Amino acid sequence: MTETPLTPEASVIVPSRGGAQRLPRLIGALAAQEDAPPFEVHVVVDGDVDRSEAVLAQLAAEHPGLDLSWTVFDENRGRVAALNAGADATSGRILIRADDDLEPGPHYIRDHVAAHSGGPRGVIGLTANVLPDSAYQRVYGDAQDEAHRRHAYALPAEQQWRHWAGNVSVPRTLHAELGGYDPDYRRYGWEDVDFGYRLHVAGYPVEIRPELETRHHAAAVTTYTKARRALHSGSARQIFIAKHGADALGGDRAPGGPWGAAVRAVAALSTERTIQYSSAVVERAAAVLPAPIARKLIALQVEAAAETGRTRPGRARRQF
Repeated sequence: MTETPLTPEASVIVPSRGGAQRLPRLIGALAAQEDAPPFEVHVVVDGDVDRSEAVLAQLAAEHPGLDLSWTVFDENRGRVAALNAGADATSGRILIRADDDLEPGPHYIRDHVAAHSGGPRGVIGLTANVLPDSAYQRVYGDAQDEAHRRHAYALPAEQQWRHWAGNVSVPRTLHAELGGYDPDYRRYGWEDVDFGYRLHVAGYPVEIRPELETRHHAAAVTTYTKARRALHSGSARQIFIAKHGADALGGDRAPGGPWGAAVRAVAALSTERTIQYSSAVVERAAAVLPAPIARKLIALQVEAAAETGRTRPGRARRQF
């Protein structure tokens, strides 16, 4: 086995649940890094539901030169607990969060570490979704993802913290200064945006770096999975607002105009169960309708789910 230093320059923290099929791609990409300073990889399995630990043991054997370790929770404790446990279990100067569905390029570690050469800061790499061929992908998924990245790259520096997500890095000292990720975010979403905002409020630059854009084999590959995440994210958004105020996000208003009225009407009737059924109907319709109409139907479903989470957060019940 290749010898590694006692204190690596970077620690890659991977929160994972149900990731047995995804982890080989990520770990293989990390094992193939070029020009990287010494680094370690620590996977936190948030309840082993698919023999992820056995997969990790096999990956460690396949990549003996990679400093790979892991922690396995006895039960699902949530992403915040996984991220904070990963920080506690590692020692690198720079903490890199890499979600288990990423496919990093060969200079991922090198570029994350180099981005911190200018002083303490938070660094964000956007993700480019890789979606399987489907009506959802063709009429909505790809276009929405491209629009999301265009908007993010165009943001002024003081607003880029909003995109703190699954491909980010921060000095360990800043992570400790902020007290890690906030455990009040127990369900899906907004623990990451909250962390980015707290970095920003503490006076540290938070910047999106184009060279860190990374392929993302997204979990939201259907209307239902996208809408369900929108519901839970809308609910978690209210935790952020309770902590930091709506002004941090530019307000917390209901969507307006005729489109907003349609979104609000669908949202009023939406629950996790109805979203599942109606998404299936939308998905079937999207396969045969003209693309502009299909795109609107999917957008209505997703935006209404987010509005349900915003106005009726208790309807986001199931855990991921």
